[in-house]
Amino acid sequence: MSTVEVSVLDLAPVQDGATAGDALRATTQFAQYAEELGARRFWVAEHHNMPGIASAAPAVVLAHLAAATSRIRVGSGGVMLPNHAPLVVAEQFGTLESLHPGRVDLGIGRAPGTDPATARALRRHAEGLGADSFPRELSALIGFFRGTDPDGIVASPGRGAEPEVWLLGSSGYSAQVAAILGLPFAFAHHIAPDNTAAALALYRENFRPSPTRAEPYTIVAASAICADTDAEADRLAAPRDLAFAQLRAGRPQALATPEQAAAFPGSEAERRFAAQRKTGQLQGSPETVRAQAAELLAATTPDELMLNTLVYDLDARCRSLALTRAALDS
Repeated sequence: MSTVEVSVLDLAPVQDGATAGDALRATTQFAQYAEELGARRFWVAEHHNMPGIASAAPAVVLAHLAAATSRIRVGSGGVMLPNHAPLVVAEQFGTLESLHPGRVDLGIGRAPGTDPATARALRRHAEGLGADSFPRELSALIGFFRGTDPDGIVASPGRGAEPEVWLLGSSGYSAQVAAILGLPFAFAHHIAPDNTAAALALYRENFRPSPTRAEPYTIVAASAICADTDAEADRLAAPRDLAFAQLRAGRPQALATPEQAAAFPGSEAERRFAAQRKTGQLQGSPETVRAQAAELLAATTPDELMLNTLVYDLDARCRSLALTRAALDS
């Protein structure tokens, strides 16, 4: 298999019976372990009103992760721009870039990452929540970094301290916006695997060079759970599957143990949903993951593969990353 750079996407999962502080400390250890393994980036995702996720404030988490590591790039996967005023994001990530120059990624998403009521509570008004507002707000954000705000507002920190700006997406729309603006593009294969190849092709075909990027550059983010056997990987994946089923039903919960997940009396529809989400992802023994990764990389040819390992136990999360990295390198 041809080698590909490996990065990590983490949700700071909150275990059943644990606290958000426990989750964030585990994420810090996971970032340190990812750095030891030579991962290129470590991103955390913004989600709200979800008791099983502790990364609601990416800029705060990233400040801690950057201070606890020394080489790995840290970033948001992503900041959901509809939730925030562009100036606030520019100041937050300008601060991070000023403190940790050359190590900060600002991944931007156009979905709120939560339910409508929570999105309104975050922004407090409807302006900026619509899809039509996104390109304008993204341009305003980039303008604050580059000192081109039409009103002459200076983001400080921010102006002249531009992190590496990424556009995240799970559709052709995001791919086209990233291409037009000349930004690197990260596709959420773990969310919309059927759209991955088409969206990446659209991005590459329409890419326009920008002041920061001469050629297209892509990340494919995939769910990855690797263990010694297929059966053990399936056992570790059960809490993730239950978490998605609970979220889909509007009842998000803390991350269950594998034993709790195995005992949950899921419906046939929930089992079909879990099986559907597994399709096209990386899950199984090293041999199984190696074959799955080869197929995914051949179909999408990304510059980086970003792994999201949503399992209950930190040791299992770390081992999964090590096994997956070894499978990719073999």
